[in-house]
Amino acid sequence: MNDFTKDFAQALFNPDKINDLLRKELQQAVNNLLEAELTAFLGYDPYAKNAWNTGNRRNGAYFRKVDTQYGPIEVQVPRHRNGQFHQHTVPDYKHHSDILECMINKLYTKGVTPEVIADLSETM
Repeated sequence: MNDFTKDFAQALFNPDKINDLLRKELQQAVNNLLEAELTAFLGYDPYAKNAWNTGNRRNGAYFRKVDTQYGPIEVQVPRHRNGQFHQHTVPDYKHHSDILECMINKLYTKGVTPEVIADLSETM
C-alpha cells in the first residue's frame, strides 16, 4: 500500500480527516500540474543544461490561495524571466471554486423551480 492508501484507510471514518487528506492531495496535484505546464511551455526540464544560454529561465513562483470544496489550498504558480507564461490550470483572479454555481445550474436544468433552489441555497 502507498501512503495515500494508508492515510485514506486511517481517515475513512472521520470526515474532517478525509477533507484534510483530500485537500492536501489536491494541493499537491495542482502544484505538480502547474510545474508540468511551465515545463511544457519552456520546452525543457528544471536544471536542464540546454536552458543555460536561452536567456529565459525559471524564476521562482508566486503563491495564491484558492478556496475549494475541501478547504483552502495554497497554490504555487511558477514563473519565468520573460513573463510570457500564462497558466491555464487555475483561472486568473479567481479565488473560489464554482461548486455552488454549478449545483444551481444543474438543479435548474433538471427542472427544480427557482423558489426551491433559493431555499436550498439559503440552507447551505
